[in-house]
Amino acid sequence: MEFFRIKKDIPFMRHALVFNVISFITFLLAVFFLATKGLHFSVEFTGGTLMEVTYPQAPNIDNLRKQIEGEGFSDPQVQNFGSSRDVLIRVPLAKDTDSNKVSERILNALKTVDTTNQPELKRVEFVGPQVGKELASDGAMALLLVVLGIVAYLAVRFEWRFAVSAIIANLHDVVIILGFFALFQWEFSLPVLAAVLAVLGYSVNESVVVFDRVRETFKKKRGMTTPEVLDHAITSTISRTIITHGSTQLMVTSMLIFGGTALHYFALALTIGICFGIYSSVLVASPLVMWLGVSREQFIPKPKVEKQEAVV
Repeated sequence: MEFFRIKKDIPFMRHALVFNVISFITFLLAVFFLATKGLHFSVEFTGGTLMEVTYPQAPNIDNLRKQIEGEGFSDPQVQNFGSSRDVLIRVPLAKDTDSNKVSERILNALKTVDTTNQPELKRVEFVGPQVGKELASDGAMALLLVVLGIVAYLAVRFEWRFAVSAIIANLHDVVIILGFFALFQWEFSLPVLAAVLAVLGYSVNESVVVFDRVRETFKKKRGMTTPEVLDHAITSTISRTIITHGSTQLMVTSMLIFGGTALHYFALALTIGICFGIYSSVLVASPLVMWLGVSREQFIPKPKVEKQEAVV
């Protein structure tokens, strides 16, 4: 399915060096912010108390947050969950604080905000620091396994040059997403980690489509150079890229606007990943394949040489 067809190939590879310099500078900035500022981990990773309360009427979230801070809890996260009457509260782990009494203190503080609109506790969970560390290590392991799986898949389906180029481009996307979260100190939670893993799979899908067209063009058109083959592959898949990424971004944008605070950073991570995923899959992976020396001969099977038996 195509909305339009571009008859003349766009010379992307003519500006390959410029594209890769831009991506390299962006990558270095992301690494710099990660090293200097670090990620702002949520309660799932650092440990703390999670509470869900419901009100007869929609409360003022800012007033609730100020009241909890007045009780001595620093950096509490208060947001609507599900409806405007349901509130999700996350309080980081604090020293010299009895974790068993945290929920009781917070609930008593919330009851003093509005005597006519009293909260009802629906559930409370405590995440210890050890559990948070295990979640962080399990998340890092999941990310590593996804990367290894992508490398193995591309190496088997195409060739090692494509595998190396795709994984560099995809890791470029992941680091840039983390760099944005480090720069603005957005909360990095389990949903955000899920979004990062989704971006990895989404980006590699775009790379596979372009690489598949590259391999097909190498086999069908013999008079084209490697840069021309890459330009043709990218240009011929532009319509598909716009349809796929555009429809996905429409859904993600709806979550970003109407999903509330619970889905905000999840949708934000997906938005960054989709935008940079297009850039990296097309304008980072393809030039890397070219510079690694991909050629037509690698896709054309060599003719078998039959051994002639010696005549006695």
